[in-house]
Amino acid sequence: MPSSVPPLPNLTRYTCWSQVPDGLHTRTQLSHQGLKPGSSPVGQVLYHGNSYAPLFEVTAAVAKRPCSPAQRAVLQRARELQYHCRRCGTLESEPLGKGRFCDPCRYAMTMWGQHEQAHVLARELVADPTAVLLVVDVEPDSLPQAQGVAVVSVHDGQVLYAAEAGEHDSAERGAVLDRLDALLASRRVVEEPDHMGPLHRYPHALLRLPNSGPVVSGRDPLHPWAAPHSSANASVARIWASWYAHTDYPYSTIPCLPGHGETVPWSRSLNVAADGKSMADLLHRIADGTEPVWERAAWTLDGHGAGIAERSA
Repeated sequence: MPSSVPPLPNLTRYTCWSQVPDGLHTRTQLSHQGLKPGSSPVGQVLYHGNSYAPLFEVTAAVAKRPCSPAQRAVLQRARELQYHCRRCGTLESEPLGKGRFCDPCRYAMTMWGQHEQAHVLARELVADPTAVLLVVDVEPDSLPQAQGVAVVSVHDGQVLYAAEAGEHDSAERGAVLDRLDALLASRRVVEEPDHMGPLHRYPHALLRLPNSGPVVSGRDPLHPWAAPHSSANASVARIWASWYAHTDYPYSTIPCLPGHGETVPWSRSLNVAADGKSMADLLHRIADGTEPVWERAAWTLDGHGAGIAERSA
């Protein structure tokens, strides 16, 4: 029911049912008597505090046309279908409502939808010559030779930039930041991790002081590519998690990386350029549809495939 029904203009308003004169009924009241309005409304009554129902004269009402046997059969069939999942055909004890899907099918279709969105996004990134992977391996307290940064083209896997990151607040680190600012200014940036990845893989680690927390988003507008947890840029981990369709809990529709310590399908090493090429290859496999999915992905287990099964209603 709508939140409110405004009053009709130029009609008498009654604010309570006791004020309504005899002989004036709502459309619902007439229907219960086997009638329907035979003229325009002559008044309106307030109900639910913010809605008005038009009132019709009973003397002008006409009999409703009775349903034919064929129409009754159609209506009965429609009522019965409200209890049958339109995807798997399961009979439920309660009406399924809008969409007419049972809970397992709704779960499977939701996971499949995210899987397909990851497929579409991977294809967009692979086809976009401006899309790049930004891969960093920076520990604030580690030695300079163990820190690196690389920019790899998603389209062809070409390494556009690779260098040691240098120590924080050093001339080497400043040169790296300046190069990234110039290189990434007009590009679509894809990062390796999201909240499931190791902290030092986040690009904003390049701006973080040793032994400090992460940089707050927006603190350094000169380096927009380093904003933590950016919703504008995709994450390889998030794209693959949606494609792989693993969830930690039954009927959870939030895809995530499987368990701590599990192997992910791209390399993770101190060679950030090689890691970037490995992630570019992964995005190409997702775009091609050849990357495997979880053996327990919802739509592979429920026996009805993906999407809406083609079945007669």
